[in-house]
Amino acid sequence: MKALFDQQAASYDTQWAKTAPIRHCLHLLLGSMFAELPEEARILCVGVGTGDELFYLASRHPGWHFTALEPSGAMLEVCRRRAEEEGVTDRCDFHEGYLGSLAPGELHDAATCFLVSHFMLDQGERSGFFREIAQRLKPGGLLASSDLASDVAAPHYEVLLRAWMNMMSAADLSEEALARMRTAYAKDVGMLPPAQVASLIEAGGFERVTPFFQAGLIHAWLSTRSRAVG
Repeated sequence: MKALFDQQAASYDTQWAKTAPIRHCLHLLLGSMFAELPEEARILCVGVGTGDELFYLASRHPGWHFTALEPSGAMLEVCRRRAEEEGVTDRCDFHEGYLGSLAPGELHDAATCFLVSHFMLDQGERSGFFREIAQRLKPGGLLASSDLASDVAAPHYEVLLRAWMNMMSAADLSEEALARMRTAYAKDVGMLPPAQVASLIEAGGFERVTPFFQAGLIHAWLSTRSRAVG
């Protein structure tokens, strides 16, 4: 996946510009979920990509500081350039790598993790991933996460999938690319029912796992870091 995102980085934002209304709605609700955080909160952005959620939050909270974590160096470089353009570089720490390679430091008040964990097919690995996030948060810290989720055995899945692919075609993807995406959803994405994803988040050290957003196959949850995380 890292190599794939390295290849896509230069054109990523342009490629998905036509689906931006979904992100904008998610970010609007994200802002309300994080509205009561401290004026000088520290936010961990896991799999930050080119930084959309980081810049949304940074523009509204001038005292917040961000840890931008991304395994794709090319994507992180785009994020870094955007931070320079937005004038928020001094409030960002950029780390190319994974949670396990992030040096220990001050715990964060909240974290974001959008469209990342569904690439983990092993459910034990996936709940362990959420535990790694929990370990980077203060007790009671918040996690806003989203993933592709659906019950693939249910009749409604094919309806949602067809509508989703129709929307993806608005991003000027070729028929071949759409076919590859459909295949990837079956083989390379851990598409699980939303309740099962919520259970994996809870198993990773979170409580009060609350759905707050759905757009097609994307579901998002707000969770609170448990006080007892190993």
